[in-house]
Amino acid sequence: MVHWTPEEKQLITALWGKVDVPEVGAATLGKLLVVYPWTQRFFAHFGNLSGPSAICANPLVRAHGKKVMNSFAEAVKHMDNIKETFSKLSELHCEKLHVDPENFRLLGNILIIVLAGHHGKEFIPSTHAAFQKLTNVVAHALAYRYH
Repeated sequence: MVHWTPEEKQLITALWGKVDVPEVGAATLGKLLVVYPWTQRFFAHFGNLSGPSAICANPLVRAHGKKVMNSFAEAVKHMDNIKETFSKLSELHCEKLHVDPENFRLLGNILIIVLAGHHGKEFIPSTHAAFQKLTNVVAHALAYRYH
């Protein structure tokens, strides 16, 4: 179990309350697919992923990015029980989708970059550290079924 300080919880929930989930989700997944093109193999059914412009304009990328961020929002709501919150998603990604668990860490790192870009001066070092901790915990929870 992860220990969260009251300050970490406050920083995370305060910033997350300002997040435009559809926009941040689309930007995060889009950047993942551009920066790490091998991740596109999991989304071949999304159609045109031929380049950055096509990826960012793809409505299926945008919709799935929103879905991913809605799941991430569950981590924010259940910070004291993230492993249980993500147990079914971990099982799905491990046993059915066969996603390399390293991709969860990569996605978390890109989310940090997107949040910093969208929230500028509000994304102070302590907020960055709290979100880095959260994305690491989520990545670990999603990778749990692989162990």
